[in-house]
Amino acid sequence: MPYPDPNTTFPLPGYDKLCFLKNIIKNPNIIVGDYTYYDDFEDVGNFEKNVKYHFDFIGDKLIIGKFCQIASGVRFIMNGGNHLTESPSAYPFAIFGKDWAGAMAGKSYPTKGDTQVGHDVWIGHEATIIPGVRIGHGAIIAAKSVVTKDVAPYTVVGGNPAKPLKKRFSEAKIAQLLHTAWWDWPLDKITQELPWLTDVGFGER
Repeated sequence: MPYPDPNTTFPLPGYDKLCFLKNIIKNPNIIVGDYTYYDDFEDVGNFEKNVKYHFDFIGDKLIIGKFCQIASGVRFIMNGGNHLTESPSAYPFAIFGKDWAGAMAGKSYPTKGDTQVGHDVWIGHEATIIPGVRIGHGAIIAAKSVVTKDVAPYTVVGGNPAKPLKKRFSEAKIAQLLHTAWWDWPLDKITQELPWLTDVGFGER
């Protein structure tokens, strides 16, 4: 095979701290594309542990595209962590049962839907992604950022809460990249086009 096998769990020989993420995921509500990798200082099994409040009965999904780069300590907060915010109390009385069991009858806890990460997204060390956020293709999330809102394609965000810091390229270049959708090319073409995909002068022309 002339290119790395996306079905290999540990693509770096002799190194088990970086994995092609889809190959270790057990939860069917976490969907990961080919070649997306997760790098953990301790154990790649920490990834699913860091997807917090992801309860089966809610059914929300974490969807991550292809060719993403996810650093150690990244956390995804899912909808199971949401509480009532417009009622006198945010306390989840109903989960403790007994005479409180019916506290949520006819009501539901807030949900913001699936969390979606596009293709070729870089998420830095110990960033946190809040439920229902959509991160566009090619975005970069700075280390330790807390992402509370959607991130536009090819935008660099950072801080708590994360705010746009800059666009990676001009709007014309971004449109070109989104139209090209190189992550959907056959692997032979991706391999052939590596000089273009790694062209550090792309944004200057």
